[in-house]
Amino acid sequence: MTLKNFLVGVPVMLLCLVVQVAVVFWCVRYCAQRSSRSARHAGMLEAIVPLGVSMLAMMVANLLQVALWGGLFFLLGEFDELYPAIYHSGVNFTSLGYGDVVMKHEWKLLGPLEAANGVLMMSMTAAGLTAILQNTVRSQADAVAGRRRSHDSEG
Repeated sequence: MTLKNFLVGVPVMLLCLVVQVAVVFWCVRYCAQRSSRSARHAGMLEAIVPLGVSMLAMMVANLLQVALWGGLFFLLGEFDELYPAIYHSGVNFTSLGYGDVVMKHEWKLLGPLEAANGVLMMSMTAAGLTAILQNTVRSQADAVAGRRRSHDSEG
């Protein structure tokens, strides 16, 4: 029974990894392009908008993964309706662990697998946002230094 849970859960974990990596890479690339184009003229709002877009994109990716796990639980017959399956998945994925909905013995190990997966994917979201924020701060600092150099050379 344990092996069956791993044989079903690990491929879903890998699919979640593919989704998260694709979205994080897109976000990092998007923000790097935006900051390289507009760093010299960007104010705080122009610097924050790409970070906000990235946060939303990564959270949508996380919600998609929650729905993926919830869909799996529904397909396995653990839930009669999709809503409680997705709710249970969200509780697992975020490692909130309410415990108000518990799966049957046969598939119970999928819960901790999803929780481990969720912690890793949320960590990737945090790492992606941190990288974007670091790049934004660096671009802003470079822009300020460039303005100072041009101002000093004029004077």
